[in-house]
This record gives sequence, structure tokens and C-alpha cells, in this order.
Amino acid sequence: MTAPETSTPRTTVEYIRYRIPEERSAEFLAAYTRAAHELAASPHCVDYELARCEEDFGHYILRITWTSTEDHLEGFRTSDLFPAFLAEIRPYVGHIDEMRHYKVTSVRGTGSAVPTLYAWAGGAEAFARLTEAFYAKVLQDDLLAPVFAGLAPEHAEHVALWLAEVFGGPENYSATQGGHSHMVAKHFGRDITEPQRRRWVNLIQDAADEAGLPTDAEFRSAFLAYVEWGTRLAVHFSGPDAKPPAEQPVPTWGWGAAPPYQG
Repeated sequence: MTAPETSTPRTTVEYIRYRIPEERSAEFLAAYTRAAHELAASPHCVDYELARCEEDFGHYILRITWTSTEDHLEGFRTSDLFPAFLAEIRPYVGHIDEMRHYKVTSVRGTGSAVPTLYAWAGGAEAFARLTEAFYAKVLQDDLLAPVFAGLAPEHAEHVALWLAEVFGGPENYSATQGGHSHMVAKHFGRDITEPQRRRWVNLIQDAADEAGLPTDAEFRSAFLAYVEWGTRLAVHFSGPDAKPPAEQPVPTWGWGAAPPYQG
């Protein structure tokens, strides 16, 4: 299973840099705590964060991610939420050093302090247990058994390598099997139905429980997001009008974020 097409989010990041006198810092923080209610209520606001400089307590940076610059200027600022927001922050407008919009570049990622989903799951052994438990269930399931009839003995092992690589593990699937197109080709002509897809999703969740994968909400939400996304793409590529995608690497899935389109 692989990840479907997505476009790059049309977001913009606004940075507002403040220089606030020490004696006004408490009221400034209180004002933005109140103003944040309007930000949180805006459909144009993705997220926000106010940070204070450790080396100079008078310096603050407010970061707001908007759905677009236009949505900020023509949406939020013309909405019923803006007057209340402005009323809270107006006393500090004169303390602004910079207020600009920025576009995020492709240079981004997480550091080693954040474990990959692969590491959090328990590594290669965890994914081997997962696929072993899953295919034992699949082959006994009336709805899915016909789809997976005649599987090669090493199929579960290959899927374990695929999932491990998708979730941030070693690139062993790419090295031994190929990239995204190789996995996609496994679905051509199988005419997977929506009931079969949903059963696939349910069984792999049951297999995750049986294999002892982490049960914390953060891991399971990321795991399920990939499963939902990937199975829907599998249905698409199993259909009669599906065309082979261009050769691309195995997608990488992280915490709370979809990978780049591989299709």
C-alpha cells in the first residue's frame, strides 16, 4: 500500500517580532493569551506559537501559520474575529520590529531527538510480527482470501520490509525489491472493492494489537493514517483504468504528516 497524491499545502508563515519592556511582559502575555481565542477560532489559521528569547527576555516572536497570505489579509482581517483580536494587541503595535509573511522552503525535517515511527514501533522484528499476524488473518478471511490467493511464501516478509521503510526504517525494500512502482504494480488488475479495503484496515489494526505494536494515541493515529491513505490508493491502482506511475522512491511517513506524493 502506498500514499496518494497530495499538493503542497498552500500555507504561509507570518512572523511578528516584538520588543517588549520588562515591566509590560506580564500584560503582553496575558493579552496574547486572550487574543489567541480569535486565532484558534479562525478557519484561516493553521497554528500559532509565541516564543520568548532566552538571552533577552524583552524579545518575542509570534509565529502564525495561515492557509495563505490572502486568507490572512482578506479573510481573517475582514472577519468578525479580527476586531476583538486587534483590541487585545493594539497596545503593543508600537513595539513591533518586524511583521512579514514567509513561504516555507523544502529544507525541513526532524532531528534525531524525535524517534521514527519505525523505531517507536520496535524496529524490524515488530513489523515482521505484524505482517505474520496479518497474513494469517487474511488467508482465513472470506472477503480477503480470494484477493491474496497464491501468495508467494516470502510475500509477508517483503511487506514487512516495505512498511519498515515507509515508517522510517532501513531502505531494505528499495535495495531488494525496487521502489514505489514495484509495490504499486502488485495491485494492478485485482479490482479491490471498498468492503475489501475496509476489511484490510480492520485486520491490520487487529494484527497490530496481536503483534504488540505501541498503543499510544500518537503512534496509532499515524499508523492508521498511513493505512487509510495507502489502501485507498491501492484501490485506485487495482482498477481497470489505472496507469503505472513514474518510478519513484518508497515514500516516508512521519509523525502527524503525510509523505510527498508517490504516484
